[in-house]
Amino acid sequence: MITVDDIIETNQMISENNLDVRTITMGISLRDCAHPNISQFCQNVYDKITKSAEFLVKTGEDIEAEYGIPIIHKRISVTPIAIAAEACKTDSYVPVAETLDKAAKEVGVNFIGGFSALVEKGETHGDRILINSIPQALASTSLVCSSVNLGSTKAGINMDCVREMGEVIKRTAELTRDQQAIGCAKLVVFANAPGDNPFMAGAFHGVSEAEKVVSVGVSGPGVVKHALESHKGADFTEIAETIKKTAFKITRVGQLVAREASKRLGVPFGIIDLSLAPTPAVGDSVAHIIEEMGIESCGAPGTTAALALLNDAVKKGGLMASSHVGGLSGAFIPVSEDAGMIDAVTRGSLSIEKLEAMTCVCSVGLDMIAIEGDTPASTISAIIADEAAIGMINNKTTAVRVIPVPGKKVGETVEYGGLLGHCPIVPVRSGFSSDAFIARGGRIPAPMRSLTN
Repeated sequence: MITVDDIIETNQMISENNLDVRTITMGISLRDCAHPNISQFCQNVYDKITKSAEFLVKTGEDIEAEYGIPIIHKRISVTPIAIAAEACKTDSYVPVAETLDKAAKEVGVNFIGGFSALVEKGETHGDRILINSIPQALASTSLVCSSVNLGSTKAGINMDCVREMGEVIKRTAELTRDQQAIGCAKLVVFANAPGDNPFMAGAFHGVSEAEKVVSVGVSGPGVVKHALESHKGADFTEIAETIKKTAFKITRVGQLVAREASKRLGVPFGIIDLSLAPTPAVGDSVAHIIEEMGIESCGAPGTTAALALLNDAVKKGGLMASSHVGGLSGAFIPVSEDAGMIDAVTRGSLSIEKLEAMTCVCSVGLDMIAIEGDTPASTISAIIADEAAIGMINNKTTAVRVIPVPGKKVGETVEYGGLLGHCPIVPVRSGFSSDAFIARGGRIPAPMRSLTN
């Protein structure tokens, strides 16, 4: 039963602590759009998206107005284009990306994800075309997001694709250099990518999903920090319990929005992704939660342990609030999108090496990190390999979203605005080469823990 106190508390979380529903994401299968003629395929895709998501934005706005819950973004994810478009007789999927962009603008969403390939064990002809098309596709569109899954606990790591993705990221940066390499902010390289993730830039509609689903991603770092402020000096058992209870309340808000959106759109409810996704706004930072636990500056010794506690407690609280928690669910650490992370990098307490250690216990990985534009492609590939290895060995999702900004050096800052925020250029140990390692190619075999049949 919802009490007056519950309503008052929720209102406070929204008005004072930056609680929001970060996204309502509609997943749409494009498998029935297949056609050998790319023009016809693109028309099929446009028609299906615009018909399926015709009322998505309005529905989100109606729910927001009716319940007073901020819904920041409305988004779409689609079947990985490398799969959906593979029947097309073409050497480029750039026209498909442009069609996705056109459809997204027509229905009014903020982003559309799924210009993606799943290649952890090898590449098909369609995967090859998709990966080659990424730089131009991201340069010629504004709302399209791309991802490549190149590793998993079951399959190992596709090191040929690891090598290639370093080069793809560099080409994408160069083609969007007039926008500070913004294309790279829309490109994620995964290991163990989930097919029900509603967050960009890594969202795609997994092949095991229904024809259409509606999923919700909630957020609320500010709410968690506020809850911890009243527990000064508490031991970690009490801290974990407080975070669990707070995550439960946050997830219930997302559950309400998800069920309403599902009912009004006539589309099955997918999952709630309870991820503490920060924003550049003051008071909405995962780093500040870590500092509230007693770390002077995020990145100092103890940071990884604090993040591990946070991530685990968030998942436990969310699971009690909804039977369908999925996606990434936990805590994000995107540097440019978190005011506390930005400050920590500027102070020197947070480095890319410490961020890598933190990815062992967070939801995703190295996220929204701006680096020097002349960082070699092989170094970027080696960073991807390290993250994929963490994901593979630990049976968790890891990802890399780095932005080599042409012309920028350590000490400078890039500004993207909105949820993407701004970021100081983060130093990378690129004075020592990884060329020979990355040049080997092949596949790093799956670990022993993959044999769970």
